[in-house]
Amino acid sequence: MEEARDADVLGRAKKIKMIILDVDGVLTDGGVHIGEEGELFKTFNIKDGMGIALWQRAGFRTAIITGRRSKMLEKRAEELHITEFRQGCLDKRDAYKEIKEKYSLKDEEIAYIGDDLIDLPVMIQVGFAAAPADAVSDVRERAHFVTEAYGGRGAVREVLEFILKSQNLWKDIVNTFLS
Repeated sequence: MEEARDADVLGRAKKIKMIILDVDGVLTDGGVHIGEEGELFKTFNIKDGMGIALWQRAGFRTAIITGRRSKMLEKRAEELHITEFRQGCLDKRDAYKEIKEKYSLKDEEIAYIGDDLIDLPVMIQVGFAAAPADAVSDVRERAHFVTEAYGGRGAVREVLEFILKSQNLWKDIVNTFLS
């Protein structure tokens, strides 16, 4: 039974052309730090950023759909050359549909990484749903792939490497750094 599940997950990963990310709890550890002047801070993981850069270098697209609004996210998205992002989406289905139609993609060609209940409506639509190890149990139960890493601690990188390996692209990526 486990082998069939593994084969299904691998088959799903092979079809992916775009990844859509949640932010808090996925790209960050979910913490929001507040400074003395009321300014907000979030921590983004550099390995996740490198994973996104490698993913895009391989010719794939990245998008973000998040429930919160954040100037920090805008800055991070700009650094990572992610132009497709939607903020303030308490119901993420409309943003998902809009992105899917804009790029003429099918559900099975899209992966989504989410960590909380707000992510479930999109996770059950996509071809490859992933969750960080510390996602809420209802999300982990419905994910096709659950990372060993926590959100904001390399979970995005882990998912992207898995997909790239499933598509037999990872060795070529590594070799670009060795030559």
